[in-house]
Amino acid sequence: MSRRLGRRQRRGASEPAAGARPDLRTKVGSIELPSPIMTASGTAGHGAELGAYVDLTALGALVVKSLAPFAWDGNPAPRVHATTAGMINSVGLQGPGLAAWLDTELPELRRAGARVVVSVWGRTVDHYREAADLLADTGPEVIAVEVNISCPNTEAGNELFAHSSALTADVLAATEGCRRPRWAKLSPNVGPGLADIAAAAVDGGAEAVTLVNTYFGLSVDPTTRQPRLGGVRGGVSGPAIKPLAIRAVADVHAAHPEIPIIGVGGIATADDIAEYAIVGASAIQVGTATLADPRTCGRLGTELARWCANQDVERFVDLIGTAHLEGP
Repeated sequence: MSRRLGRRQRRGASEPAAGARPDLRTKVGSIELPSPIMTASGTAGHGAELGAYVDLTALGALVVKSLAPFAWDGNPAPRVHATTAGMINSVGLQGPGLAAWLDTELPELRRAGARVVVSVWGRTVDHYREAADLLADTGPEVIAVEVNISCPNTEAGNELFAHSSALTADVLAATEGCRRPRWAKLSPNVGPGLADIAAAAVDGGAEAVTLVNTYFGLSVDPTTRQPRLGGVRGGVSGPAIKPLAIRAVADVHAAHPEIPIIGVGGIATADDIAEYAIVGASAIQVGTATLADPRTCGRLGTELARWCANQDVERFVDLIGTAHLEGP
């Protein structure tokens, strides 16, 4: 979508009282959020630990680190290495398993008043089905399930689920048992096929897509000539990938403007959030910046409200899809 909207034209927005705070509410599929700002899975832990730095009730949602229906040790150390304008990681989805998480971490999140998005993963389609079924009877604090399909499928020779339209649709269909809205977290490493993968996710039952997971990368120490990560190859994140992620969001939005998108990748300022919104993202997730400073999401909430006020934007939703991308 590419259009310019005047103050009184923006999706029916009415004139606010002088000095009114901009309305940061947004909607992702059937879910209404008080803010477009969420954490990215894997960057804020499994529980409420971020609450020591940020008011969890002020976030759109807290997306927890991806969980499988079994405990998983992850990859060998070292797991993280700083890169130019970002980092590369090979943590390997370490986690306690969903059953343990439901017993030990979810109650604390419930007490903190957080809106929780549970990220799930697996090595097989049945693993995803198991994970979803374990979430069927959780309380209303679990508002959605993010299906992380950027994982190797051991049944298909370690091909990533998100690299196949058929596998993507199969996994999303298998997670129906969670009885909650599902978001498909997609891999950017499919190039121009990403829009087709997004459509397959929706065909399988996803209400929205999360774009994007990390980009494939490798870092080698030139002195030792050895990989810097214990898992050898890893995923690149941070400001360095933002233009690539912006392109992914814009391309999927252009191909399927009806699909809600959560934008991820290199977000550290209110300008970054606005940029994702104007190319089509209804909400965003903050990842690497949260690892660098756990107060980031709280700061961004304040800065986004100020940015909207300075730009005469009364409602965050009025930004969505308004970039001028036709070219000369």
